[in-house]
Amino acid sequence: MTSAIAVATTGFVTAGWQVHAEATRATLPDLDKLVHYTTVRRGNVTEHIMTTPQALEAVRNRQPIPAGTHFVLVDHRDGKLFRYFVMEKGEGWGADYDERRRTDDWQYQWFWPDGKINTNENTARCQSCHSSQASSDYLYTAYRIPRFNGKPVE
Repeated sequence: MTSAIAVATTGFVTAGWQVHAEATRATLPDLDKLVHYTTVRRGNVTEHIMTTPQALEAVRNRQPIPAGTHFVLVDHRDGKLFRYFVMEKGEGWGADYDERRRTDDWQYQWFWPDGKINTNENTARCQSCHSSQASSDYLYTAYRIPRFNGKPVE
């Protein structure tokens, strides 16, 4: 009986994530204007992470990342482009969410390779996960930026 309840609860929670997918203010930027500073590999998944030169400089100088900054994770599966994950910071954007969900002024969005919003993904999960990185301006790869010397850090 307990197993059945756990399976039913898991199904409900998973379905709930899908139901709450949403459009946000985050946009897919011109990738040619971004710098590829690190690559993360996990099995058949390769993630190339990019941002603006200004963001790289801000992190290196321990300054706040400026509004208007994009971080883009280019997600490849089995060597093929699968999707894009975008974090974008906008002045006052945190006010769009209640305090429990807020990650400063960052908003998140998933995009398909054709640039359309991927509403199968739940951005609340992105905020929840990135909230654990508050000390590094909500970035998982900030610690790699000081080591970036023109060649992506792996």
